[in-house]
Amino acid sequence: MNDQQHERELLTLKTIAETLNRSSDLKPMLQSVLEELLAVTGLQTGWIFLSDGKHEFTCTADVRLPHALSINNKRPMCSGTCWCLNKYWDGKLNQAFNIIECKRLEDAVKNDLGDTEGLTHHATVPLTAAGETFGLLNVGSPGKEKFNEEELTLLESVAYQIGTAIKRTKLYQNEQKRAEHYAKLETLTRELWKRKQGRDIITGIVEQTATSFEWPIVGYCTKEENQIFLDSVYSEGRLQKVEQLFGSENFKELIDAIQFEKPILLSRNQLSFFKQFQVIIARNVSIRNNHVGILFALSDKNTDFDQSDGDVLKAIADHTALAIEHSRINQKRQELMISEERNRLARDLHDSVSQKLFSLSMTARGLRDLQDNNPILRDALKDIQQMSQEAMREMKTLIWQLRPVGIEVGIMTSLETYAKGLDLKPTCHITGLKLLPGPIEEALFRIGQESLNNVQKHARVKEVSIYLNIGNQRASLTIEDKGHGFNQKTLGDYTLGLKGMRERADMLGGDLSIKSEVNKGTTITVVLPF
Repeated sequence: MNDQQHERELLTLKTIAETLNRSSDLKPMLQSVLEELLAVTGLQTGWIFLSDGKHEFTCTADVRLPHALSINNKRPMCSGTCWCLNKYWDGKLNQAFNIIECKRLEDAVKNDLGDTEGLTHHATVPLTAAGETFGLLNVGSPGKEKFNEEELTLLESVAYQIGTAIKRTKLYQNEQKRAEHYAKLETLTRELWKRKQGRDIITGIVEQTATSFEWPIVGYCTKEENQIFLDSVYSEGRLQKVEQLFGSENFKELIDAIQFEKPILLSRNQLSFFKQFQVIIARNVSIRNNHVGILFALSDKNTDFDQSDGDVLKAIADHTALAIEHSRINQKRQELMISEERNRLARDLHDSVSQKLFSLSMTARGLRDLQDNNPILRDALKDIQQMSQEAMREMKTLIWQLRPVGIEVGIMTSLETYAKGLDLKPTCHITGLKLLPGPIEEALFRIGQESLNNVQKHARVKEVSIYLNIGNQRASLTIEDKGHGFNQKTLGDYTLGLKGMRERADMLGGDLSIKSEVNKGTTITVVLPF
């Protein structure tokens, strides 16, 4: 190599380095460096492909493309594949390659797309830095079919400079993106803790995450054995409560995204509202090493998600776990407060009202025995005694309702005991076996109590059937009798009790149905989701 050529190469590298250092915006930087490279080397045309994955690429920069490659907004350059990209994706292009006949140019000639301006071949060089590959640098000139070793060495040096600049730019952009993400995360967590803790925690997190980070889809689900329960999804500016079970084969990529903790390409998803999306990230929501849910996000572009997105999703999942646990603690505290208040009321009723009713009954009985000569007063005292005894029985039932001794042995056992305490003859049927959440168990028990009270007061029969069904995601309780029944259009004194049952079911997102006909009996069914 002569001194003049050596000086020219040093000048080229110096010019390229200066160009690369002038900007941190990737696309303008690559366009400028390509123009400078062609200017100092005397080559006529060039282009740069960037690729983040197999079969994914963009033509990020180009200079003086032949008409045949620039038509239709450069469509021949931005679609399809070619030999250099295929070799690059297969890992067979690790250094400057001395001349590749261009398939894009051949296709342009074959399809009569326009003038190729004498360009038939080009050199191709991978853009690499620190073991990472980012794409390809392609350069050429009309009539040039060979690059010598010195030219290829120079192109490799330039490509390494470009690769280093790309890596530096990506690192800068990632750090900038990470900083923006965590600023948004701070805002999100503040908004999250402002929300009412309880049933709306999950939907609030899903909606707040999607709107804060502008991810096309954010969702929450749980995994049970070989099934996925999709709870809610935020998409196209609105929240959808899905609440549906799917086989885990529908969510293979979701499981992979959790396991490998990286973005996963969607290949064969069968869910209609996910079909247009290309990549998914997901993280477990865990409380004390117990996975209680999965938070995930989808994008329609393969390049949208990177490590910082996965990190911030993990942080959101951790905050979600804290919010859920905090809600559970508050709920337990409220349950304990309610239980303590009920116990206090039961004690007060037992120690005051029940004792007074007992005294009234005994006094009426004693006075009745002294009124042999006054049958009218004797009959009145007898009525007073009977009413006070009935009031005592009802008070005993009310105290039992306030302090449901035995619910820890199970809903069905407790309801059966309660029915027998009302002098009913229950027939019990139970299907399914699962530990019920506290609020669900309490609500089913209270609704069952009220239903059995109605049977005892109004049905005019002793026989009653109790059905309890416990499924994977919901529990149902049915109380059925073949008694007097009632006209549902004129509820009469049923109204207050039924209203209370409906309110309990509504508070937990459940449904209460009532079927009754006069002289044909009544069936009350409540279904509560977990």
